[in-house]
Amino acid sequence: MLPTTHMAHLAERTVLKLSGPDRVKFLQGLVTADIAALTPGQATWCACLTPQGRWQADFFVVSDPDDACLLLDCASTQAEALRTQLLRFKLRATVQLESTGLRVLAAWGSRPDATTLENAIIFADPRLEGAGWRLIDAPPTTPLTATEQDYNLHRLVLGLPDGVQDCEVGRTLAAEANMDLLGGISWTKGCYMGQEITARMHYRTLLKRRLVPVASTAPLPPPGTPITLNGAEVGSMCSSQDHVGLALLKLSTLEQPLQAGGHTLIARPPVWLLAGVQAEQENAPTPPTKKL
Repeated sequence: MLPTTHMAHLAERTVLKLSGPDRVKFLQGLVTADIAALTPGQATWCACLTPQGRWQADFFVVSDPDDACLLLDCASTQAEALRTQLLRFKLRATVQLESTGLRVLAAWGSRPDATTLENAIIFADPRLEGAGWRLIDAPPTTPLTATEQDYNLHRLVLGLPDGVQDCEVGRTLAAEANMDLLGGISWTKGCYMGQEITARMHYRTLLKRRLVPVASTAPLPPPGTPITLNGAEVGSMCSSQDHVGLALLKLSTLEQPLQAGGHTLIARPPVWLLAGVQAEQENAPTPPTKKL
């Protein structure tokens, strides 16, 4: 039996349209992913960073296969600020960036049947194979078989961050949000805003904290709740749904029972996160030897 297609409308997402002959070159110099490598219908996940390498906004970019444009699937609450921020760097670039009002749907389980979704742009979530698909401009009659809360639980179990819920503007590092492990950062594309700090953290520094899935037998406390180990603070809660959530944790605490909001919680790092952390530790720079 084929798995069911779960389809949910993501009411907190919207779409910006970037058009003009300089669209790829323009965005390439501003975000963490390699926009120039996109082929028609392909998508990537990326972020805008501060010059200090701190998160400002993250979004999906898909190359529209039927139009000479890039579509930015972003959080509705950040859309206008993101548009304003990007256009600050327009200078002489021939681009237009406008709101579209298009809906965003998420699907997981089995792939949506494109023959019943006329004109919809369907692309695989580029972060993980099991993440599912996203749909832009799907017909209003598209049957919805899941809620936004269902999708939230799906992404939390997989350990996928939602920037506006799990990152702090001007504070969270891209790698702390696991963008380096989920394909959100290109190490070969060249310069972009915040690239120097991001590369330095990748090649010279062993990261101490990351977003990690956590679980509890009780409903998890709200974002910002301190997480402690033997009374010492080792992290803080981010988004959650029922008994599953994400937390920004010190990596040294992943195998120990933690406390938050009066309840015990346990880290549930997925395979892709454990493999990434292990590889990072194996390739960690050797500290300088002290001279006697």
